[in-house]
Amino acid sequence: MTTDRHADLRRTVREFARQEVAPRIAAMEHSQTVDSELAALIAAQGWLGATIDRSWGGMGAGQEAKTVIIEELARVSGAAGAIVQASQLGAAKIIHLGSPEQQRTWLPAIAAGDVLPTIAVTETVSGGHVLGMQSTARRTRNSWVLDGEKVFVGNSHVGGLHGVVLRTGNGPAGLTAFLVESDRPGVSVLPHSSALGLHGFSFGTVRFDRVKVPASAVVGDVGGGLAVAYSSSVLYGRPNLTAVALGLHRAVVERTVTEATTRTRYGAPLADLAVVQHKIGQMASRFAVARALAYEAVALLDRGESCDDELMAAKHQNVELLLDSVRQAMEIHAAAGLDARSEIARLMRDSWCINPPAGTGDIQVHRLAEQLLHPRRHLDWSQRLAGALRLPPHETWTRAPAGKDQVDALQTRTS
Repeated sequence: MTTDRHADLRRTVREFARQEVAPRIAAMEHSQTVDSELAALIAAQGWLGATIDRSWGGMGAGQEAKTVIIEELARVSGAAGAIVQASQLGAAKIIHLGSPEQQRTWLPAIAAGDVLPTIAVTETVSGGHVLGMQSTARRTRNSWVLDGEKVFVGNSHVGGLHGVVLRTGNGPAGLTAFLVESDRPGVSVLPHSSALGLHGFSFGTVRFDRVKVPASAVVGDVGGGLAVAYSSSVLYGRPNLTAVALGLHRAVVERTVTEATTRTRYGAPLADLAVVQHKIGQMASRFAVARALAYEAVALLDRGESCDDELMAAKHQNVELLLDSVRQAMEIHAAAGLDARSEIARLMRDSWCINPPAGTGDIQVHRLAEQLLHPRRHLDWSQRLAGALRLPPHETWTRAPAGKDQVDALQTRTS
């Protein structure tokens, strides 16, 4: 359950989004390129460290606080929310499965905003079927050589550390995860290609051409890459995308209320029409349900309780409810919503980008059915990592905001 501290955090992020994010939206929509400056500015606030323990310089604030951050950023810009969600997803593997050396090296840097992490799992041929991946890692004497290509890598063009899952053998035990610096020889990112929405955010293709990494780059155990991919997706990817969907949903409702109350028809506001009132009422109801599902799921994570099913249901329902509200919002805006430069058109485009990552809606409902029909077929990741996920008592989440020099320095590193 959210507290006064969450409310204070919400006000802080909301003000930041109003002052620093909103003025960039027009340029991001026009250029449809990666806004590395925005990524650096967000990272410098320390919000990538929301779930990183305070002993590593993080906020130690937990999953509910992370949801507040992503929701408030996405309410103004889906791209801004996506930057944080992708980096949080990238940090998960190090938080829970990284070696002490990896945690000591990378978690303070991520928490400080000095590096944006990614996770690179999806491939063109296999899509969301992790076991179908074909990119490989070959062991040499004291190192590994990585070859292959990963697609839809969140923060691909601004990430400084890629978490890559590659095939090192046969079957489910033949996958291994590695930490690979973006400037390591042989690592390249394909030129940015504009997507349907989330303009300003990058989710592109990263290639690995005979990239040599030391044995210490392995995350977890050799052959344990499936655990890295699944635990990150279930415990971070799904709730993170739920938070983006929630922020977009709030923006859709707010934009539509403004349209209905300020636009006139025959001298009276659209809001006077019963059909418009009915649609807005349905949108408000959906948003209330979506918000309750989103925050209840992450509250369970913060309490260290089993909640894999709740996380799946929250992601599926938040996306479905959002898309239903977007459809009704477009109906209320009518021809005015067809202007590609309009806010509601941007929100519609961004909303459609939230369904595929971390499993489409079809995947979520399929897994929920399996949980009922074939109990214990899949590992319960929230239960397995409950001790690490349980939020300990703490006094403060505050972190001094970054100065302009720090932001400029980070932008240089991520450009």
